[in-house]
Amino acid sequence: MDKLALLQGMLDTGVVAIVRLSSSESLIRVAEAIAAGGVRYIEFTMTTPGALKTLEEVSTRFGEDVVFGAGTVLDAESARAAILAGAKFIVAPTLDPEVIEICSRYSVVSMPGALTPTEVLKAWDLGADVVKVFPASAVGGPSYIKALLAPLPQLKLAPVGGVNLDNVSEYIRMGAVCVGVGSALVNNKLVASGDWAALTERAKGFIEGVKAGRQK
Repeated sequence: MDKLALLQGMLDTGVVAIVRLSSSESLIRVAEAIAAGGVRYIEFTMTTPGALKTLEEVSTRFGEDVVFGAGTVLDAESARAAILAGAKFIVAPTLDPEVIEICSRYSVVSMPGALTPTEVLKAWDLGADVVKVFPASAVGGPSYIKALLAPLPQLKLAPVGGVNLDNVSEYIRMGAVCVGVGSALVNNKLVASGDWAALTERAKGFIEGVKAGRQK
């Protein structure tokens, strides 16, 4: 899958799952569960011990059925290592021009983090494919996305932080192209108990929420 097709698929789906798990086996089960609910794009955080090995294992196993990216990427060296391990998109909590550059070099989707209008526009000017607005819940939630897009309608914004089933539709309605969702989707208690059916239902709920937000 080339970069443009991957990006379009991510935007069409509208949901990126943010996952922090300690084993590839758990990640495989979670990926199967949420993919069954329609969420096929998973950000696996680099703060997880052994993240690169796990990323390589699951990327090989799923092929293009589930698309894995690396999250919490703080520098270009980590971005390159993640890309070589199989990451198809790179997500960062902050804005580092060198991370965006390395993503462009390897033709993978970049999603740097930004918060203020100045940071958001700088990320876009540097070549970000999508700008992660983080932490979105700390600055007004959905209304902040609308406020940013009023003077900057050309931007592709993905709110992260505090996105849940109650507000996902509103985020999309206010102009977000997709959302990043962590524990509101992949709940640690559900994972620990092996309640994969519940994870599937949560994934379906977020997909339906995105669809509802896109209805005119």
